[in-house]
Amino acid sequence: MEYTSVLTEVRGRVGIVKLNRPQAMNAFNMTLVAEVFDALEAFDKDENIGAMIVTGSEKAFAAGADIKEMAEASPFEMISQGRVEKWDRIRGIKKIVVAAVSGWALGGGCEFALSCDMIVASESAKFGQPEITIGVIPGAGGTQRLARLIGKNLTMEMVINNRTLTAAEALQFGIANRVVPVEGYLDAAVAFAEEIASRAPLATRMAKDAVNAAFETTLTEGLKTEKRNFYMLFSTEDQKEGMKAFIEKRKPNWKGK
Repeated sequence: MEYTSVLTEVRGRVGIVKLNRPQAMNAFNMTLVAEVFDALEAFDKDENIGAMIVTGSEKAFAAGADIKEMAEASPFEMISQGRVEKWDRIRGIKKIVVAAVSGWALGGGCEFALSCDMIVASESAKFGQPEITIGVIPGAGGTQRLARLIGKNLTMEMVINNRTLTAAEALQFGIANRVVPVEGYLDAAVAFAEEIASRAPLATRMAKDAVNAAFETTLTEGLKTEKRNFYMLFSTEDQKEGMKAFIEKRKPNWKGK
């Protein structure tokens, strides 16, 4: 597909989507939101892709939403345009999505990174939800995902008092999986994603589904999801291959079946 606001690249079995609005520090407008999800969904359907990365530039992953698009909007216009609902497409992505974050990840940029499955941050990354400074609150999951990751008190401080977390703090509080030097941060994220892509595809999807259930349901329902997914994997060729390879002390040959 032809895109105007994102760039795509494939490295091995990793699909990369790069936010490409440098003139606006990759702020999310309607076009960028649509294109990033179009690109991710295309990679999700590609059998040659095992994992995906979303990234920006060294200076800015994404500096929020495009305020100019919303400044004069009415509640009816916001609802009819489905601005927040458009972000829900991330929940339909079955493969693992890694956010490679360098520089600013603010507002919608922070929310998008949080909606990914894992985060590799450069040492310059800064995470924040500054919506309070323009008279609103996070609307694409910021209050909810942050609270589940870092707890109530720190989320309150970020959302109400505009506290920004450094990369080191993001790692400390469980937002980032790892922090790497700015130079080569994307290469580090690709290596991370390649490792993910080397896993059994169906088991990876089932694992993602089960872990997400822990944040979206009760413990009882989450355990049901885990058990169901565990048992279902015994109907796959990859389960037979994986256990046979273990017994034979060799590397498994995954087929995604």
